[in-house]
Amino acid sequence: MLPFKKILCPTDFSEPSFLALNAAIEFAQQYGAELHILHIVPPLHMVPVPTNIQLPIYEQELREAAQRAMAECIQDRVPSSLQAVPSILWGQASQEIVSYAEEKGVDLLVIATHGHSGWKRFMFGSVTEKVARTASCPTLIIHPPK
Repeated sequence: MLPFKKILCPTDFSEPSFLALNAAIEFAQQYGAELHILHIVPPLHMVPVPTNIQLPIYEQELREAAQRAMAECIQDRVPSSLQAVPSILWGQASQEIVSYAEEKGVDLLVIATHGHSGWKRFMFGSVTEKVARTASCPTLIIHPPK
């Protein structure tokens, strides 16, 4: 398990997820680990879709927005001395995070407790809770400051 060689930090580009990213960066620097940064775009049936837009165009816009946000996140937040591996996937967040961690052989998963989900957490359960229950690697949960 130690030292960590691959660290995964999922992000929804919210401030709480950036706190988790800061912790993941510290671990990656300390252990000389590869830092995987993952963003999951939810399926269209889980996000509000404007009624006057064509779905393929909307999907392309979501993809491009995620790519821009990921590039900005890495440029602004990740030191150039770290090897960052950005990934953007489509699907249900907790399932995709756990699958990615297993597929890539992640040694440590660093995740925030709160993101953009808000009220949806009470309806569908927390992504963080599902990841912590199902991940096969150690999971560090970062709580926002009070």
